[in-house]
Amino acid sequence: MGISHYLKEIGRGKDGARALSREAANDLLGQVLDGQVSDLELGAFCIAMRVKGETPEEMAGFLDAVHARLPAHATGSTPTVILPCYNGARKLPALATLLALLLARRGLRVLIHGQQVDPGRVTTSEVLSTLAQQGALPNPFLSSLVDLPDQAGVWFLPTAGLLPALQKLLDVRRVVGLRNSAHSLVKLLNPCTGPSLLVSSYTHPEYLHSMSAVLRLTGTHALLLRGTEGEPVADPRRTPQLDLFSEGECRTVEPQQAGSLASLPDLPPGQDREATAQYITQVLRGERALPDPIAAQVRHIEAALASLAQPA
Repeated sequence: MGISHYLKEIGRGKDGARALSREAANDLLGQVLDGQVSDLELGAFCIAMRVKGETPEEMAGFLDAVHARLPAHATGSTPTVILPCYNGARKLPALATLLALLLARRGLRVLIHGQQVDPGRVTTSEVLSTLAQQGALPNPFLSSLVDLPDQAGVWFLPTAGLLPALQKLLDVRRVVGLRNSAHSLVKLLNPCTGPSLLVSSYTHPEYLHSMSAVLRLTGTHALLLRGTEGEPVADPRRTPQLDLFSEGECRTVEPQQAGSLASLPDLPPGQDREATAQYITQVLRGERALPDPIAAQVRHIEAALASLAQPA
């Protein structure tokens, strides 16, 4: 069928472009993921959506297309936390691994999906690899969702292990130099069935509104926060606002910390993965204090998953 008729709708510029329905967006991205478009059409799609911006209905349709094509979904009865980690660290340390290990200690299964490497940044995958090499945790890396154990622990699945076509779409950035719809989509992706909570993050305030609208529309059970350099972990220096979504409703469970900070935690450099791994190990051993914002995030995640087990 082709996507040229969709490109005519979305490619008319910021003011002239028309929004697609959820069903049309599903079909459009489905053709992209199925490899039914040329490289020229793929580039046109990425740039057109970058200029126009996605509506909540379009993003919901994109998510529908991805879910329909996942080779498998993670199943099981163990409550699961999903941490999409796609930004990495530049200035502050990548502490999503610390959050994940704290949650695993509380009997939760944590699935991290994301990029393994990102030039100029330290990724969560690299911090996990460093900890595994140091013997601080078992090998956390999976090649497929079907390999995810139904038990408490921390595991990492590269995007290509979720869906190779989705990784290919992310890789378009390396060619054109710009992010595309896939970079927003992956932060909203929960590949699990059963009791689960997506912990998603945004980088700029305007994404709070767009991502909130998608989470409401799709009825996703999620905790949304302004992450640390885009990673889904609270800034260790100041508690961000935490919003909990469930069945189309949203409530703020933690307001943003206001006022001046009395002190700052002693944090390792963001570009030093070994120092970051050492810091995480010291916090887990009780040799260094756990930052209050991350402790608060852990409490809210536990409470959100516990509420799923309560009868309606």
